[in-house]
Amino acid sequence: MRRNLQVLALIGSGHAVSHFYALTLPPLFPLLREQLDVSYAALGLLVTVFNLATGAAQIPAGFLVDRFGARRLLLLGLAIMGAAMAAIGFAPSYWLMLVLVAAVGIGNSVFHPADYAVLSASVDRTWLGRAFGLHTFAGFIGFMLAPGGMIALTALLGWRGAIVVAGLLAFVVLGAMLLCGHLLRDEARKADAGRRKAAAPTNARNLLLTAPVLLLFGFYLLNAMLTSGVQSFSVTALNGLHGIDLAFANVILTAFLIAASTGVLLGGLVADRTDRYAIVTVGAFGTIAGLMLALTLLPLPAAVILGVFVLVGLLQGSVRTSRDMLVRKITPAGATGRVFAFVMTGLNVGGAITPVLFGVLLDHGAPQLVFLLMAAFAVAVAGIVVLVQAAITAQNARQRQPEVPAE
Repeated sequence: MRRNLQVLALIGSGHAVSHFYALTLPPLFPLLREQLDVSYAALGLLVTVFNLATGAAQIPAGFLVDRFGARRLLLLGLAIMGAAMAAIGFAPSYWLMLVLVAAVGIGNSVFHPADYAVLSASVDRTWLGRAFGLHTFAGFIGFMLAPGGMIALTALLGWRGAIVVAGLLAFVVLGAMLLCGHLLRDEARKADAGRRKAAAPTNARNLLLTAPVLLLFGFYLLNAMLTSGVQSFSVTALNGLHGIDLAFANVILTAFLIAASTGVLLGGLVADRTDRYAIVTVGAFGTIAGLMLALTLLPLPAAVILGVFVLVGLLQGSVRTSRDMLVRKITPAGATGRVFAFVMTGLNVGGAITPVLFGVLLDHGAPQLVFLLMAAFAVAVAGIVVLVQAAITAQNARQRQPEVPAE
């Protein structure tokens, strides 16, 4: 147990820093707008470039993880990410900042494939659900610490000093990983090469184009659209559809985020007590769909809506670990990096689609369609999981069939 916790502390710290960097600059936008004499649109482009760079580099990072080892890529990603973030504090122009933000995104791209590969190889199987859940929760911690942390650092050191200190955080974690590197096992370097060769498809392209992997890409994409819709547009939609004032609508959103974080921890415990990840996930998203339909069709009071969002947050957070365990279940040994990188790119794609889609609906005065679409996404996710389970069952049946000897 002690070793499991040590591994989680190392990997979780890196994941927290990764998420911290995603929100390092946005809290400083009002100040940066004045200091750099640029528009908010230009500052928003910094965030867009970060996400595009992460999404574009994530699948290649997954292949590199499986080829050269997750631990090496994780250390390299931390170094690139921290150095580029610290350099932003010294950048003399907005355009150089834009280049450095892209470098931060490239460094950030290694975390999902590398983290899951290291956890799969380093943590006891009976702890793996909790490990995946705590890994996700560590990312939430990074999100939560970034806004207040950057404002406090800016008050002490100025905005440039604050960004430099933020960049140094990656090197603190890097140092800890170098000192305790013996704890981090590497799936790509272990001795079960024969099992990997037998289990994996003939090449990486075939692996990523198998039905379960493609379906799970769609799962992550639609789940990201649902999550992005709640986080970015629920406040406006609640105001337009149910007449809830903006202050209480933001309270509802905050309650959702806290519930989702709590759900992640609960989901890790559930995932270690059952391997029926498909049933857990379908049940959760079926319930979410029903709750979103209720928000669309019923004149619910504000207190009930608050309860609905808390329940949705708990359910959505709790299935994150079952979702990740389902990916691991269909992944051959030695391919964790590329498969997690591929399916999690769906998060970037879904996050890019949602703002435009939901923004158009709200511009046309149709807030009810926001919640209706969220319900549809939840139903589609549940349907995808049913198809994934059917594909896994069929694949297992084919593997169990004895070969017919040639006459």
